[in-house]
Amino acid sequence: MIKEKIRDGYFHMTDDLSNVNVKNVMVKDVVTVHEDDSIEKLFDLFEKYHYNSYPVVDNEAKLVGIIDQDIILEILMFDRSPRTKHTHEAAIRSLSDNAKGIMIPHPITISSDANLHDVADLMLKHRVNRVCVVKDGKLAGIVSKRDIINEVYKIKKV
Repeated sequence: MIKEKIRDGYFHMTDDLSNVNVKNVMVKDVVTVHEDDSIEKLFDLFEKYHYNSYPVVDNEAKLVGIIDQDIILEILMFDRSPRTKHTHEAAIRSLSDNAKGIMIPHPITISSDANLHDVADLMLKHRVNRVCVVKDGKLAGIVSKRDIINEVYKIKKV
C-alpha cells in the first residue's frame, strides 16, 4: 500500500509545502544552554531532557552556537581514544569548562519566514536532523525532520 502511494505521488513534497512557513511548525519552547554554563550543567541537561542537541545563547538570547551528543561523547571519551584521533579542536574541547568552549559556533540556521521546502533542503544538504530558527539574530525556535514529516503527512491526509 505504501509503495503504491509513493508511486502515485501521494507522499511527494508538492507546492503545498511552499505555503507552510517554518514558524508554523517549529517548536518555540526550546531548551537552551547559556554560553557560560558549566560542562557539568550540560551533562545534567543531556540526562534530563534526552534531546540530541541544544542551542547555545548569550545574555541577549542571540544564538551563538550549538552543542550536540557527538561533542559530549567526544569529551567523555577523549582520554580513551587513540592519540591519532586527537585533533586540536578535540583537545581544546576536552580542556574547556563551559559551553562556549565546546560549542559548534555558527550553527546552521533558517529564518522563521522560510518555507518547509527551504528547511528540508537545508537539512538534507548539511545532513542535520534539526535546524535553529532565528529572527533578528535571536533564537525563535527549532525545527526537526520529524516536524516536517508530520506536517507533510498532515497535509496529505486532508
